[in-house]
Amino acid sequence: MNRDDKAAVVAELNDSFNRSKLTVVADYCGLKVSEFQKIRVELRGIDSEIRVAKNTLLKRAVSDTGNAVLADDFTGTTAVVMAYADPVAPAKAVTKFADDHGKFIIRSAALDGERIGVEALVALSKLPSKEVLLSQLLSTWMGVPTGLVRVLSGVPRTFVYALQALKEKKEAAEQ
Repeated sequence: MNRDDKAAVVAELNDSFNRSKLTVVADYCGLKVSEFQKIRVELRGIDSEIRVAKNTLLKRAVSDTGNAVLADDFTGTTAVVMAYADPVAPAKAVTKFADDHGKFIIRSAALDGERIGVEALVALSKLPSKEVLLSQLLSTWMGVPTGLVRVLSGVPRTFVYALQALKEKKEAAEQ
């Protein structure tokens, strides 16, 4: 690879590191190409990607980004997962893949430029998706006004029931 090709790869990786909300560094030594392709396809479907490059190129690309805290982890066979949107879905995919394939070992991760441990990544993967969290929040917000409407409509409803019972009592007394 000549110098121009390396510069292009570093620029592309730098752009990816800058856009990434969640970055995961993993060791993929011993994985088959078909297994690696499965995680690649799965991540592509959730606005993420997995990249493999030389460690020196990765270190250059990450040096002036928010993910620079991961530079020390670029050793050996390195795969980098970058999530550009919701970080929960890629975290779920990566941790599940690591559980299913023992040769895929997660080294470290960064969430919005802050280094997190593997345990924190696993905890992140156990969170509900963004859509589920938003729907739970919306149902909580809707519960308060709905309860208020029910309480406020209870008094007139009870009054109407009392009037109806009185009417039925008078009709029964007339017969």
